[in-house]
Amino acid sequence: MRGYFSPSFRLPGMHGLLVLAATGLAATVWCRPTGAVVTGPQRSDYGVTKAVERLTETNHLSRRPLDDEISKRALKAFLNTFDPRKLYFYQSDVDEFRKKETMIDDDVKKGRVDFAYEVYKRFMQRVNERVALVEDLLKQDFDFTADEDLITDPDVLQYPRDEAEARDRWRKMIKYNLLVAKADKEDDKAARAKILRRYRMNARIWEQTNGDELLEQFLTAITTSFDPHSTYMSPASLENFRILMGLNLEGIGAALQPDDEGYTIISKIIPGGAADKQGTLKPDDRIVSVGQGENGEMEDVTEMRLNDVVKLIRGKAGTIVRLGVRSKGSLETKLVSITRAKVALEDSAARSVILERGKKPDGSPYRIGWIDLPSFYSDMDHESGGRSVTQDVSRILTDLQSKGIDEVVLDLRFNGGGSLPEAIALTGLFIDHGSIVQVKDADGSVRSLDDEDSGMIWKGPLVVLTSKFSASASEIFAGAIQDYHRGLIIGDAATHGKGTVQEMLNVGERMFRIPNPPNLGALKLTTQQFYRPSGESTQKRGVVPDIVLPSLSNLIGTGEADLDYAVEFDRVRAARFATNNMIPNDALARLKARSEERVQASQDFVKLQKDIERYNRYKEEKKVPLNEEKFVARRAAEKDAEKEEEKQVDAQNGKKNEVYKDDFYNREVVEIALDYLSELSRLNLARAN
Repeated sequence: MRGYFSPSFRLPGMHGLLVLAATGLAATVWCRPTGAVVTGPQRSDYGVTKAVERLTETNHLSRRPLDDEISKRALKAFLNTFDPRKLYFYQSDVDEFRKKETMIDDDVKKGRVDFAYEVYKRFMQRVNERVALVEDLLKQDFDFTADEDLITDPDVLQYPRDEAEARDRWRKMIKYNLLVAKADKEDDKAARAKILRRYRMNARIWEQTNGDELLEQFLTAITTSFDPHSTYMSPASLENFRILMGLNLEGIGAALQPDDEGYTIISKIIPGGAADKQGTLKPDDRIVSVGQGENGEMEDVTEMRLNDVVKLIRGKAGTIVRLGVRSKGSLETKLVSITRAKVALEDSAARSVILERGKKPDGSPYRIGWIDLPSFYSDMDHESGGRSVTQDVSRILTDLQSKGIDEVVLDLRFNGGGSLPEAIALTGLFIDHGSIVQVKDADGSVRSLDDEDSGMIWKGPLVVLTSKFSASASEIFAGAIQDYHRGLIIGDAATHGKGTVQEMLNVGERMFRIPNPPNLGALKLTTQQFYRPSGESTQKRGVVPDIVLPSLSNLIGTGEADLDYAVEFDRVRAARFATNNMIPNDALARLKARSEERVQASQDFVKLQKDIERYNRYKEEKKVPLNEEKFVARRAAEKDAEKEEEKQVDAQNGKKNEVYKDDFYNREVVEIALDYLSELSRLNLARAN
């Protein structure tokens, strides 16, 4: 749900937030009606554009100017926003746009965004032409015995040169869609109708683009040309970001998603939320209308964009929203009245479970406290129930210790980051005191951010799980734990590799130095690079675990090094810090050897290795066969690989609300954890110093 998103950690004395997430409108001169579709630049665009340009040039880590090179990058990024697969624009359109590729920087410095509307209008013209083309193609027969392919890698494609080339490319796309439907045993007539609805719906969604969204897309194309994590957030996107970081919102407590027919579907009821307590709504229900209060007019939301539906449903706790709802397969609309309430997004908060495994010398089982940590969240609004990851994990650790645990496993495999202060504070729960992360500013100055509170909440054995999806704040934590020799790191060959810090610069605050300035969105800008206590950057390299386990996520996830214009890796001088002795080198060698023996003897891991090799082959292919016999054979093998991929991702992502999933991967983690306990016991290292 794109509406899941509360205030992040605000640093004292700064007009912004520091975040490490990997990892996304009204009636005065500076505002306009939310959701309004506009046909040309708005008066507010001038000031916002100049502010973003000025803030980027003066505050970005690189300190590079907005020049012709950035302008060329921005054009490419902006066109990819609309047409990443090169299906809509003609080459002649792109050639026309490229005549201005060194002028975008000059226009932005003057606050001009006319070019964005020029591209958008041309794109909408092509979208409508392609919908008409799809409608025509779907009336025709297709030869499923012909040997031809659909190119799937846009990097090897050119934009179509003329109508005939565009028609042939779309013919292949429709043929592919029909082959998928045939493989899924769908009726041909129904499949054609579904395909047409899908492209019509796509066109309607693009037609509803409002000025704030277009400005966000255009300015983000510019900022991501400095580095991939610098983005402009519209007012609506900023509010969503705040909600995501704070883990709460006021609404009905349901996750929503769109479908191909223009309906908003309830995909999940959040346990304990208003909808769950009311008891009427259920997954797969369609929301067709929304009314405010007990008597407000019901507004038809069919074919309305998801974000706009979310805005209508979201509201202050204690207020009433009425929904017109149709159950799956029913034409009857029922009216459901729900009193909004504050919804805590518990699936994104730290959770724990105790595992009893192995045997101690006295015959009793070891007790392992397994903590799942999906993000480094923080909410400064503590008076209204705000929370932070450090508070939650501290409470969990205290509770686990009261229940006699022997070891802690902290699962960061799908933790994409979050608040920098929370990453520092959380690390301090496991070390006595000292440097957690070093930060370099744009002027080259380096300072250490330390845990200044002596003492640890947990002094015992610690295992940290990482993957290629572990990014930013997760890498700060894992890197510090590894540098201090405080715990054992297990996971993919390396973490994501995001070693930069983004500051949230509120555009309204920067433009108007007044109380309660207008909401003009925010610039999430890369302003610093961080380094481990040892001086190593994680940028583009990540944290290499002590023990590597085979995993599809090594291939599935895109690392920082794969992103365009990523900041380069470098080093700084090591900080002064005292290491523990919880990872002796000889013990680590034995742990690796035992794990490798188990993995090689495991049928599950052997099968996984074959799936990894097969997935690699599919990943390298740049085309799909459109001959039915070849397509079916490839799809069968591909679906098997996809199922294994989903299993692996689900296992590491804790799907179905499971803190710990009892599968072969996690069982091996537990075996390593038990071996680690034995090694520490043998060496009399049961506690950190």
